[in-house]
Formats: sequence, structure tokens, C-alpha cells
Amino acid sequence: MPAIKTVGAYEAKTTLPALLALVAQGHDVIITKHERPVARLVPVGQPIALGELFKRVRALRSRLMLAKGESPKDLITAGRRI
Repeated sequence: MPAIKTVGAYEAKTTLPALLALVAQGHDVIITKHERPVARLVPVGQPIALGELFKRVRALRSRLMLAKGESPKDLITAGRRI
């Protein structure tokens, strides 16, 4: 399995062509901002494991919890975004 390279946002900006070449060779690149991962470059068409997909959906859902008694329709009516 190809290695995963981690770079800061500034380095990613200044070395994007080289990072894209790595990705084209099958490597993943994690981009960080203030040492926290914020993005991942992966080759196009790289399959994602089903378990990983469900893990991501659960993580997203946990961040989007609505207040008790509040529905998505209430937010839409109020003009707010989830």
C-alpha cells in the first residue's frame, strides 16, 4: 500500500504540482492547517471501504445534531443552514 504524506496548507499551496504527481502514482496526501488534518487528496476512482463510509456519515451526523424538538423543516423555514 502506498504511503500517506502529510503536508501543511502553505506547503501544499506551494508544491501542488508535486503533490498531484504523488497522488497520480497512487499515494494519499493529508493537508493540515495548524497541525490538524483538514483535507485529503486521493487518486480519482479510489474505492472507499464501506465501513469507512459509514464511519464518516456517523461523524457528520454527530456534528449536525438539531436542538430537541427542532426539525430540518424548522431550520429551512427560519432560513438557516444545517
